[in-house]
Amino acid sequence: MATVLSVSGSPSVTSRTARLLRHLDARLAAQGHEVIPLDVRTLPAEALLGADFRHPAVVRATALVEQAEGIVVGTPVYKAAYSGLLKSLLDLLPQYALAGKTVLPLATGGSTAHVLAIDYALRPVLSSMGAAHIVPGWFTLDKDLTVTDDGTLTVAPGPAEALAQVTDQFSAALGGRRALLAATG
Repeated sequence: MATVLSVSGSPSVTSRTARLLRHLDARLAAQGHEVIPLDVRTLPAEALLGADFRHPAVVRATALVEQAEGIVVGTPVYKAAYSGLLKSLLDLLPQYALAGKTVLPLATGGSTAHVLAIDYALRPVLSSMGAAHIVPGWFTLDKDLTVTDDGTLTVAPGPAEALAQVTDQFSAALGGRRALLAATG
């Protein structure tokens, strides 16, 4: 199947967003995709904030984006927008880094007031970076994500079903793009 880069834009070590992504990564891997996780918070702050395009960690992150056929982008919502940490990485990527890629945007937040952050803040940036296909994303409330003492994530039933659907749509879109590329290639 496809290579998928799963990008967490959360600055928190105990991030529900990152845990949600890893949860969905398992579903994608079970469907046969190779999933590579990237937690932006692990990149050096001085490289991100100083816009050091040549820093080895930034070069590696850029190469991961380039090699992936699909990108899952997850972010917590702060002030009705995606995280500044994610913005820092997106700013360092080439203008059309997402050209030809299928993208699944995901967001988490504390209030339904932020539900449109995907469509009004994140989707336009992903589109401007040339994403070939941005599948419908999903916003999940923090209260619907429970982390147990052992670090296991449980998603409330309704959101779990919706997340499974958008993840499966993303997976299907990857399969369709791969078939199209093989036919025209």
